[in-house]
Amino acid sequence: MRRMTDIAEGEVLTDVHRGVGRILLNRPKALNALTTGMVAAIDGALAAWEDTPLAAVVIASTSVKAFCAGGDIRTIREHSLAGDVEASERFFASEYRLNARIAEYPVPVVSLIDGMCMGGGLGLSVHGTFRVVTERAVLAMPETGIGFFPDIGASYFLPRLPGAIGMYLGLTGHRLDAADALYTGLATHFVPTDGLGAVGDALADSPGAPVDVVLNRLADRSPVGASRLAEVRGEMDWAFGAPTLGEIEKRLRHLDTAWASDALIALESASPQSLEITHNLLARGRQQTLRECLDAELTLTRTTIRTPDFLEGVRAALVDKDRSPIWEREAQGGQTPPA
Repeated sequence: MRRMTDIAEGEVLTDVHRGVGRILLNRPKALNALTTGMVAAIDGALAAWEDTPLAAVVIASTSVKAFCAGGDIRTIREHSLAGDVEASERFFASEYRLNARIAEYPVPVVSLIDGMCMGGGLGLSVHGTFRVVTERAVLAMPETGIGFFPDIGASYFLPRLPGAIGMYLGLTGHRLDAADALYTGLATHFVPTDGLGAVGDALADSPGAPVDVVLNRLADRSPVGASRLAEVRGEMDWAFGAPTLGEIEKRLRHLDTAWASDALIALESASPQSLEITHNLLARGRQQTLRECLDAELTLTRTTIRTPDFLEGVRAALVDKDRSPIWEREAQGGQTPPA
């Protein structure tokens, strides 16, 4: 079993080039799924550069498929099964500290999102100053589908998206393309894949210029397609702005549209326990600071990673890959498990 505490030898490459700090995720076979060692390497680089006069820090990936697929959840499950939950707790604690460091970093942090960006990948990017997406970008917080909940500060940033979009994304795990990411504000700029290589050089060539001005010069203002979320925004705000999960489902059934049917299917496929946790977490997060949200999420991870739904959800998604989890409430004949 791979321990989350392994040193990330070669899995994170860092340097400073012409006044730009560069962090390159280099675990392509695992879609850059984050380990404790990788988190420590990223955090260590950022800490070392805090007093260095940089124009910006750029976070990118060597993978053609993913920016970062999230945390190494499969290994976290293995630790839970082996009774070594402390290793997983160390991972989450270090990951959330990194999220806070990125949010509070003294120079702009620019993430280049080309391919998959889920869970912990959003933790690396969304707390930074600028998020550049390409035509291959796919963003999501799919945790309710594996018996977990949207973490990495999602209880802070999802409620702050326009309308009820954040509640929709957190509960359903819906995948966003580049146009949707820009519409929601999770992304700030669109640059085609073949133009990403110019970002670092452009920042280095313009040391005195504001980073957003440099990115605007490179940005293509016409990403592939229009935002599908924008087309259903009114209905989404009405349905997912409901005060309870039951009312959300009731309103979706009333709408009886294609997107509403897809949302219902996603909710019915997710862990009931995860949906309840997520709904409550996002409702509270609107009034909390980022650090308060991260603290609350860390407390929740300590119990959630021990639950049958988490073990079963990860098994179905990442171990056996049958995509057919049997959630605890379903196994008990629809009865709510005791708290």
